[in-house]
Amino acid sequence: MLLDNLRLTLKIILTVTIFMTIIDYLELRFKDKIHEILTGKPANQYVLSSLLGAVPGCMDAFLVVSLYMHGLVGFGALAAVMLSTAGDEAFVMLTMVPDAALRIFVITVLLGIIGGLLADKVAEYFNIKAKERGYKLGKEQMGVSFLKEHVYGHIIKKHIPRLFLWIFITLTLIEFLIKNFDFASIVQGLPVSVLIIFAALIGIIPESGPHMIFLVLYSKGLIPFSVLLVSTLSQDGHGLLPLLSHSLKDTVYVQLFTTSFSIMVGIILVFIETII
Repeated sequence: MLLDNLRLTLKIILTVTIFMTIIDYLELRFKDKIHEILTGKPANQYVLSSLLGAVPGCMDAFLVVSLYMHGLVGFGALAAVMLSTAGDEAFVMLTMVPDAALRIFVITVLLGIIGGLLADKVAEYFNIKAKERGYKLGKEQMGVSFLKEHVYGHIIKKHIPRLFLWIFITLTLIEFLIKNFDFASIVQGLPVSVLIIFAALIGIIPESGPHMIFLVLYSKGLIPFSVLLVSTLSQDGHGLLPLLSHSLKDTVYVQLFTTSFSIMVGIILVFIETII
């Protein structure tokens, strides 16, 4: 079991590394243009933030958070990118459950736009405002610098070891529970509403790894698609960490909103499933 899980983990990690390298390069190459479009009208902010969030990885979320901290985008843009992002686990979803991943990306983009619009209404009501400061994008060096700083320093050194541990440990733990206990029956016997609330609350953790639990359970057919969707909506990957160092209050605000919004979406899905 350990060898099988190790082989599967290495296969996933290799694919993820290739994906992350390509995405990082494209993001750095075109971030000036993204910045220009993103700081326009609020509607642009909702749409582009949601689309950026759906791009696998955390760098797009970092960009939107940075713009928010400098007052160049609103609370709605921040909420939109957090709702649509799956962080590094998006790469893993593409490898393990590609069909479900593509559906989730499309749905979270649409929900991110709706959530962004709603979040700005909430922010207006509670008078939540980003700080107003100047902001200037630095020019990124490509070529050797990209390979050294981003591929090695950022992807291989920082992200891959953590992802490897999360994937391998989660696969092994769930496989062990299935083989030695009546784990499948326990999980499948839980009400979907309980699983949805649990998935939304786990998303509060500012780390994308815990989401792996729901991804593995879904890949084994133990939980419905709605639970995986709510988990993806609620969790923000590492995207919120820069905001946490900037403003604890704003971090709490966006976490409260995305968690509540995710639970609301989950409840609606459960209601739809019961009447169908």
